[in-house]
Amino acid sequence: MIGIHMNQTDSILKLRNVTKTFARQTVDEVIALSDITFDVHNQDFVTIIGSNGAGKSTMLNIVAGLYPPDRGGKIYIGENDVTRLIGYKRAGFVGRVWQQPDLGTAGHLTIEENLSLAILRGKRRGLRRAVSKARKELFRKELSLLNLGLEDRLKTPVNTLSGGQRQALSLVMATISKPSILLLDEHVGALDPNTAKTVLELTDKIVEREQMTTVMVTHNMEVALHLGTRLIMMNKGKIVVDIDAERKRRLKVSDLVSAFEQAAGESFDDDSILLSHAEHMK
Repeated sequence: MIGIHMNQTDSILKLRNVTKTFARQTVDEVIALSDITFDVHNQDFVTIIGSNGAGKSTMLNIVAGLYPPDRGGKIYIGENDVTRLIGYKRAGFVGRVWQQPDLGTAGHLTIEENLSLAILRGKRRGLRRAVSKARKELFRKELSLLNLGLEDRLKTPVNTLSGGQRQALSLVMATISKPSILLLDEHVGALDPNTAKTVLELTDKIVEREQMTTVMVTHNMEVALHLGTRLIMMNKGKIVVDIDAERKRRLKVSDLVSAFEQAAGESFDDDSILLSHAEHMK
C-alpha cells in the first residue's frame, strides 16, 4: 500500500484486522474486506474511492454496525470497543447520510419531528418530550445555516421536500447530536449534478463548522481530490493508496490513476468513475 498519512493526533476510529466474508463456504463466497487495519484521526475528512466491489460501503456498514466483522477483527470509536455493538446501540457514536435521501429521513414526519428523532439518537426519550420550544429554536438555528429556507418550514412533511433539500436535512440530522464520526455513503450519488454540487458545498461547510471527523465514500475522483484532508483508494477489499492533504492538493485525476496502478499492480479501468469524474465539480 502507498501510505503517506502522517497525522499523529488521537485516533477517533480504529479498525484492526477487519475482514468480512459473505456467503462463507459456498460457491458464492465473497471476501468483501481483507484484513483491514485503518485509523481515522481527530478532524480527518477522509474520502474513499474505488470500483464497485472494492469494499468501500462494506467498510462503512461495519463501522456503522450493520453487521460485524469476521472473528478476530476489532472496531474502536475513541476508546470504546464497539465491535459487537449493533447499529442502533452505536447511534450515539456514528452519524450517517445514505445515498438515497429517503433512507436518512422519515417522510411521513415533519422536519421538526425528524430532527427531534435525530437529536435523541442513542438516548431513551420519547418524541413528545423532544419537540420542545428550546429545541425548535435549535432546529431553526441549524437549518438557517443551510440557506434553503427550511428553518421556516418546521411543520412541513419531509416527503414534500426535493431530493436536495431532503439530503441537506439528512446532513443536519446526522450531525446535530454531535456524534464522534460522520459517515457519508455516496450521499450525492442519487442527485442531479447541480443539486449534488450544492449538497457537497453544504457538506464541506457543515464538516468544517462542526469540526466533524468524517469518512465519505464517492465514485467521483474530482470530488475525492477536491474535498477532505485525506484520500484512500480501495481495491478488492484492501486499502491500496492512502494520501494526505499536502500531496492531495497537488494531484490531478491522472496522478491518482497512476498511484492506484502502481500500488495495485493492475490497470484502473472503471469507466463509470473515469467518465464521471468531473460531473459534480463543473
